[in-house]
Amino acid sequence: MPITIADVASRAGVSKTTVSRVLNGKGEVDESTAARVRRVIDELGYTPSARAVNLARGHTRVIGMLVPSLIWPWMGEIVQGAVDVVEAEGYGLLLFTCNRGAESMRQFSAQVSGKAFDGLLAIEPEGTLDYLADLYAGGLPVVLIDDRGDKPLMPSVGTTNRAGGALAARHLLEIGRRRPLVITGSEKFGCTQDRLGGFVDVFAAAGHPVDPRFVMEGDFTYDCGAQAIRQALGLGLEFDAVFAHNDLSAAGALQALRQAGRTVPGDVALVGFDDIVHAAHTEPPLTTIRQPMRQMGETAARRLIAHFDGTPLTSEPNILSTTLVVRSSTVPA
Repeated sequence: MPITIADVASRAGVSKTTVSRVLNGKGEVDESTAARVRRVIDELGYTPSARAVNLARGHTRVIGMLVPSLIWPWMGEIVQGAVDVVEAEGYGLLLFTCNRGAESMRQFSAQVSGKAFDGLLAIEPEGTLDYLADLYAGGLPVVLIDDRGDKPLMPSVGTTNRAGGALAARHLLEIGRRRPLVITGSEKFGCTQDRLGGFVDVFAAAGHPVDPRFVMEGDFTYDCGAQAIRQALGLGLEFDAVFAHNDLSAAGALQALRQAGRTVPGDVALVGFDDIVHAAHTEPPLTTIRQPMRQMGETAARRLIAHFDGTPLTSEPNILSTTLVVRSSTVPA
């Protein structure tokens, strides 16, 4: 059986609290008692767990990470970026998802109350932004990843969504496309508004304003991309390009265009957003706006660990640049 702190306390004739104080060098124990405790520790071969020592010192060297789900196509890249930094700095990572809705959040809240981790990285599950803001205001170090354009009053790492939309628009204009169809994400997200705003502003400045009928609201899923194409064709809308607000809906649009007998990029040029792994393996490969997913996770983790080392956390965001990745869905190979 492993030797416990209770065994040491019993053999030394002291309380477990006294043993803990000796282990942590807090100095509230007289030297003769401390010497006896240390002698018993040596005799029994007791080795305190790193977790126990860290808890006694008021920290766990564990970082929590809260995400909506692990099935989102780009989630793994962000998590891996965070893990790379966390492990390199000698911390552990405790991962929470919200796959079971309210029950998942109850379990997460219990871990928060139990001080199971020193700080939190969060990709906001829908409807939890106010709760996360309350945790931060209450003293828990929190860094939000991919703020979806909500600009919260807490530390965050985001990307240039408006500039990304503008990049997509300029590329389509440069290859001679003038009648784009836009498949957005949910309009409640700030990133949707930013991507759409950057895109339509560039087209308007070029003298080709986007007709509101050519803007189809989606929900970032494959099915919404396919449905938007079928709806546009059913309405008789004539378009020579599609800008989808993520690669998954762009893949759905690509499939629906193929089923309708439209060639890509011959009849319709197609641009997505994110640059998930799948984007390079569609047929044709997808031109897209790359978000630096792994770098977002790395940056957020570094910011949190820097706080543990003494750098204050502020609500000033870290904004990483999006870039255009040109593939054969807009420019033939």
